[in-house]
Amino acid sequence: MTYKFYGWEHADVGPINDTYASIHNPRELYDLLSNIWSVSTCAPRLRSEWSEDNKTVGQCSITAFLAQEIFGGFVGGILRPGGNYHCFNIVGDCEFDLTSEQFGDEVLDYTNRLEQFREVHFSIEEKYVRYACLKAELLKAIRRE
Repeated sequence: MTYKFYGWEHADVGPINDTYASIHNPRELYDLLSNIWSVSTCAPRLRSEWSEDNKTVGQCSITAFLAQEIFGGFVGGILRPGGNYHCFNIVGDCEFDLTSEQFGDEVLDYTNRLEQFREVHFSIEEKYVRYACLKAELLKAIRRE
């Protein structure tokens, strides 16, 4: 299968704990999340842009921190117009951005990145609630497999 998210070709890292042992790599996580991302997990400021055809919009930080929990590594952020950071994952030599499709044909520059911290992001209550919802739905999905 061909994916469209940044780094899909080399996204071959595995889970770091048994909770997520059935998710063998970020592509499999993307497949699962594609059935979970929703307007309720989308950032409130971007909900008017969310659609079934653009499920990754407004999902970057919660997705990147969930991927970090599964695969380790760290979350990077690139500054976007408007002052917000777009989050993605770096695990060893592997970089991937499960939500890059939200930008369409725009090619993002991942070189000028700053490490992002869950304590900072999750100090915003609505973001933590969205993360908890995404994680809970993912755990339900892997239990059904």
